[in-house]
Amino acid sequence: MNPSPKTRVVIAGGGTAGWLAAALLTRQLGPLIDVTLVESEEIGTVGVGEATIPTIRGFHALLGLDEEEFVRATGATFKLGIAFEGWTRPGSRYLHSFGDVGKSTWMGDFQHFWLAARADGNAGSLGDYCYEAQAAEAGRFATGADAQLNYAYHFDAGRYARYLRARCEAAGLRRVEGRIARVEQDGESGDLTALVLESGERVEGDLFLDCTGFRGLLIGETLGIGYEDWSHWLPMNRALAVQTAAVGPALPYTRAIAHEAGWQWRIPLQHRVGNGIVYAAEHLSDDAARALLLGSVEGETLIEPRPLRFTTGRRKRAWEKNCIALSLSSGFIEPLESTSIHLMMIALTRLVQLFPFGGATAAVAARFNDMAQRELEGVRDFVILHYHLNARDEPFWRQCREMSIPDSLAARLALFKEEAQAYQGAEELFRVSSWLQVMLGQGLTPDRHHQMARLMPPTQLAEALRNLSGGIAARVATLPSHQQFVDSLALA
Repeated sequence: MNPSPKTRVVIAGGGTAGWLAAALLTRQLGPLIDVTLVESEEIGTVGVGEATIPTIRGFHALLGLDEEEFVRATGATFKLGIAFEGWTRPGSRYLHSFGDVGKSTWMGDFQHFWLAARADGNAGSLGDYCYEAQAAEAGRFATGADAQLNYAYHFDAGRYARYLRARCEAAGLRRVEGRIARVEQDGESGDLTALVLESGERVEGDLFLDCTGFRGLLIGETLGIGYEDWSHWLPMNRALAVQTAAVGPALPYTRAIAHEAGWQWRIPLQHRVGNGIVYAAEHLSDDAARALLLGSVEGETLIEPRPLRFTTGRRKRAWEKNCIALSLSSGFIEPLESTSIHLMMIALTRLVQLFPFGGATAAVAARFNDMAQRELEGVRDFVILHYHLNARDEPFWRQCREMSIPDSLAARLALFKEEAQAYQGAEELFRVSSWLQVMLGQGLTPDRHHQMARLMPPTQLAEALRNLSGGIAARVATLPSHQQFVDSLALA
């Protein structure tokens, strides 16, 4: 028997999305497929996705990456969560950490014990009962079996793409340099058949991955798949990014600092700090946003601020015929909870699991699209939550507070407000502890909670909470500072 011909996969576009796709497909399906990546050095990438969430570590394991090598190659530091400053009102602050909060039972989650103890005056802050939260606030970090922290990374997105590219090319991946002039389709099926470059070179394929950014050259311009606009819920539509020199030790968390019409990010790397401002143009002019950003950064600016315009939403179908849109081509949810790279990675993981070796079918595309939609809507709801629950007095924030929200989010908020119940759906990214930290952090106080805590005397509950927070503090005290740990890897 003759072996089946290899499936020809063509990746249109490089950057983080393109090279992540190339890295996973060549690593996991290499003997079964031929992968070609087409990109032009003349076309820049967005390149501001410098903060991640812990799921990246599992994906890196699939790629066979060595963590210390990755950290050195990308200027990475470590991330235990996000500090939200001024989101409830000016001067407020809370931490959304990556850790589990407290200890739960089969009957109910930790918040019911915490709320009961707080009512008696016997509870500390919510973060006192989370290992990652205490470590982040103390500026301490380590990896390994002794530390056992749940963490992600901050890294230089440009270096990350170059690092992945070098690994892929060393493994034999074919890269074609050039701009795409047009896309050819089969006259009967409408399937994509080839990318034609400005040089006249044709790159033929069986499966095409669209990593062409917001333009969506394949999925949008060629196949005509429309875009579902979510800006009525998430009205931010512009951003500016700038890099500055570091002026102090790197914190083990991202800072998200609210301003009158949006927020600013601050992301510490080994060699610099990534800064940016996200805003709604209807409430803040471009000039005012630039002035606000440059007037609030710390350290010398290293580049001119780079502008970005976007519309929050999703492609109505990410998989159409033999084309799959990834990253910005498939949709965009602003970077508030650092989900962009995760959404690329989960899409690629599903692609490997559903890979159409016999040719794309309607059934497999429908399954892929359904899973992608549900996860993206879950992320959307979680991000809307940050804006909707606020007590700020500026016009932008009043608009966010008074706007109608998706029914799925409204039901979740009502459940927590009425009974302190939180949950994670089967295909949702964010865990109960994440919902809990943000809902409480944004000022949503439950009216009631489960009474299971009353099954023990208040003094016993108070002692249990003291022992829990004290035990966490003792573990945190054994960790080195985050900067010391990063330096030990960078100089190794």
